[in-house]
Amino acid sequence: MIRSYFKIVCLSATLFILALTSCKEEPKKPKQAEVTFKKEGTLQLIKTANDSVVSTLDIEIADNEFETQTGLMYRESMKANRGMLFIFPNEQPRSFYMKNTRFALDLIYLDTNKNVVSFQENSQPFNEGSLPSNAAAKYVLEVNAGLVKKWNLEVGDKMTFSKTN
Repeated sequence: MIRSYFKIVCLSATLFILALTSCKEEPKKPKQAEVTFKKEGTLQLIKTANDSVVSTLDIEIADNEFETQTGLMYRESMKANRGMLFIFPNEQPRSFYMKNTRFALDLIYLDTNKNVVSFQENSQPFNEGSLPSNAAAKYVLEVNAGLVKKWNLEVGDKMTFSKTN
């Protein structure tokens, strides 16, 4: 009888401990802070063939290591009239990826003279594959996917931009 009682007490204690540990809240992961757009300039894309402006964008500028590494990561979307311009200190082949980027993008690679040298269109969210420039580039403009086609941009078209004070 005592032996049965002891088994019941041990079993009850074990179940009680298991219940306590399974009800314990999992540690909460810190929520990613929302990243919002900050207008730092205005950019125009120009068709070389007829010298016409195909688009004017409000831009954020990424010109330091942290900003160029982070880019548009962790954002849910971007308005159609906006973009992010990456400015590098020199012209060389570039490669981007879509790690932690939640929406599709077109990447426009430009040389030191601000001429379009290549594109990567419809780059898919979260894809960590390489998106190379296929030519030396000093600037990279990220815009929403589909805009390169909509604007009918071609290699040789131009960009101008000015920074907001």
